[in-house]
Amino acid sequence: MRRATLGALCVGLMCPLLCLRATRAQEASSGFDLRATLTGQSVVSNELMPAPRSGSPVIAGFRSVLYPTLKFNDNWFATSALQFTTRPYYYEEFSTLGYGAKGVVLQANLDYSRVSAKGSMLIRVGELSTAFGAFVLRYDDTANPLIDLPSGYGYYYSPVSVLGVAGGQIDAARGKWDARLQFANSSPANPRSIFAKDQYGNWAGGAGYTIRQGFRVGVSGYRGPYLDRTNRYFYPGEEDPSKLPAHALGLDANWARGYSNAQVELQKFVMAYTVIPNFRESAGYAELKQVLSPRWFVAARYNFTTTSATGRSQTIETAVSFRPDRFQLVKVGYEYERYSIGSNPGDKTLAVQVVTTFHQSAGRE
Repeated sequence: MRRATLGALCVGLMCPLLCLRATRAQEASSGFDLRATLTGQSVVSNELMPAPRSGSPVIAGFRSVLYPTLKFNDNWFATSALQFTTRPYYYEEFSTLGYGAKGVVLQANLDYSRVSAKGSMLIRVGELSTAFGAFVLRYDDTANPLIDLPSGYGYYYSPVSVLGVAGGQIDAARGKWDARLQFANSSPANPRSIFAKDQYGNWAGGAGYTIRQGFRVGVSGYRGPYLDRTNRYFYPGEEDPSKLPAHALGLDANWARGYSNAQVELQKFVMAYTVIPNFRESAGYAELKQVLSPRWFVAARYNFTTTSATGRSQTIETAVSFRPDRFQLVKVGYEYERYSIGSNPGDKTLAVQVVTTFHQSAGRE
């Protein structure tokens, strides 16, 4: 059995939360590693002006994510992702009421790994990101080449939330194949605290195949009850939430060659109801990143969403990014979103992000 370093797990399982630089703590038999991403953001958007906000079109926000990792030995370690944000920060919050700040635990899990010449396996228990989809693996502002989230993803009222769910997951990789299977206490469409009411078991998982180096295709899905009795979309007279399952199917592909990288995802969701017709949503995006030089890169993303309730929306987002040094990243992005229903012709958003990272580690042989 090979030494189970975090670097080996990163390559075998494609998990950015474990993709920490090769340091003394990672190669040692035990140690502590802390990585952090700090983001300051300034936004100008017409979406901030109407009710319920009815305020200035300009707003500033802040986000920090800490990634502490504690390695006990070659097989056991604990990882977490702790986030603090001001409100509004995410684009989906611009049209909602409220200001403030909030901290959440995105991930906090105990992990067991095995790595060999034939493949790798990782078992995780605790607060986890959903196993559905591909974007949740790169939600960090250093990994996302743009500023907004793709269609289908969000925090509170999206079919795929990047907030954590409590449960267990197994990841495995062998040759060109990789797979993951997760059982959690709630749906990716409505993550629930382990102390909340209306928790129902949900399954999520996926698999992928690397056709050649730099070109991978994958499939994922989830199924299980998604509503709770306090949810804004749980209507009077509706069935018990435990009898209303949601299911989703997603396809994804990643292509990288030289200085170019492309990501594509297509997703379909069905949310069960009895007092109204089932809610259906299709979403997808195509994203391209092009490195121009060691310090500069540009990116663009086309998104679409079609729902049975609100019609179709299309979004085009672009960004130009500059790296002053290896610890900092500056993004300037513009997004235009157009709707098929309603009097508003579209939302326009201009944003600037300044991202700073730091990394400290300590280990013992």
